Amino acid sequence: MPSTEAAPHAEISATTASAGAATAEFADHLAREGAPEIVEVLLPDTHGVLRGKWIPGGAAQKIWTDGVAIPLSIFGLDIWGREVMETGLHMETGDRDGLCRPVPGTLKPVPWAPRRSAQVMITMNEPDPRGGERPWELDPRHKLARQVERLAALGLYPCVAFELEFYLLKQQAGPDGAPEPVFPARGLARQNMYAMSDLDAYAALLHEVREAARIQGLPTDTVISEAAPGQYEVNLYHRRDAMAAADDAILLRRLIDGVARKHGLRASFMAKPLLDFAGSGMHVHVSLTDGAGDNAFGAGEAGEKLLRNAAAGMLATMADTCMFYVPGYNGYRRLVPGSYAPTSVSWGYDNRNVAVRVPNGPPKARRLEHRIAGADAHPHLVLAGILAGMLEGIERGLEPPAPLTGNADDVSAPRLSHSMHDAIRNFAGSSFIADAFGTTWQQVYAVMKEAELAAFEGRINPLEYETYL
Repeated sequence: MPSTEAAPHAEISATTASAGAATAEFADHLAREGAPEIVEVLLPDTHGVLRGKWIPGGAAQKIWTDGVAIPLSIFGLDIWGREVMETGLHMETGDRDGLCRPVPGTLKPVPWAPRRSAQVMITMNEPDPRGGERPWELDPRHKLARQVERLAALGLYPCVAFELEFYLLKQQAGPDGAPEPVFPARGLARQNMYAMSDLDAYAALLHEVREAARIQGLPTDTVISEAAPGQYEVNLYHRRDAMAAADDAILLRRLIDGVARKHGLRASFMAKPLLDFAGSGMHVHVSLTDGAGDNAFGAGEAGEKLLRNAAAGMLATMADTCMFYVPGYNGYRRLVPGSYAPTSVSWGYDNRNVAVRVPNGPPKARRLEHRIAGADAHPHLVLAGILAGMLEGIERGLEPPAPLTGNADDVSAPRLSHSMHDAIRNFAGSSFIADAFGTTWQQVYAVMKEAELAAFEGRINPLEYETYL
């Protein structure tokens, strides 16, 4: 993972950030980019869906001085944006407002927008009965911040990079409602993996993605054609700042979607949009550095032990945290044998069939690659689950089973959760989740996912009509 020199991503809070320092970022933006017509405030909800507001450019300074009022119950919406009453966050509470604060370093121009626009990510605080405000416990961002703090107490700091796969699709679905992918080469539906011709076919769009990322300061790296027609992958350089790395992934998804729409296409991060082709994953590379910035995994025998402990913790907590990595009904279609996605609770060296891979490389690049998450997952929750698992292994001194070689589909290792129902049950009953993320958040997330599953199970699919009608 090549290095990026991005500045550390300090979290804003009412007790540590001065209004003067906060407004300076907006003033600097005005000096560089001119006044925007609107500023889009972006709040990733529990599912990673971006919610928020458009604020007129002339009134945008209040985002930094006063904050942005949004109901706390936005973290009680389902994937479709509907209230999940079982969360107890809506009418029962009077639907109180929280106060959202901008995330430093995320104010960026929006180069694909038809008008001069800027965007900034925000994070949710709630009124503190003792005065002031405090982080809202249901904002996933704060769940990741907690795991980073726990690691820092051990003198360890995560260094993280995300890889995002996606499909380019036609704007209109096919006659059966299924998505229609673009076929870069002669209209043929085939893999053509890593083909330069498929990159050339959509070079204008992909170069615009790269240029928009440059303008926004997103540290994009490799772009490749993946294992299906119209499927691509964009990699991000690693960050020595876990919060910034997760922010990069959220913002890159929005960027790719925006540029694709400008070109008359859709960009889909759906985990399994096409049954006959590979799904789209979100691979996460994580190493741990010490206080001097050196890779702790590369520190000889002690580093190898630390890596094994971290891998063991990830494996031991994989069933409990699977809902973070595969949060929706469709995602479990991706986790099937022979699909380029892991199916077992396994790890190994330079083996792309396992759930946790140790890539080849020199000691300074020693890292673990987590390969389970779908591209539709919430980056902050994915990374929070990974880091909490690593902490479990490190603090308890866990040792992993023997690393696997060959095809991990053909071994007797425990299987990953095979359904959303299975994953919800493991998550809701987990004492590990309760300890690492809090019982309130555990209960709210579980009932939201139970409601989501019920919505899918409450539909009759077309095959049933074809068979029984």
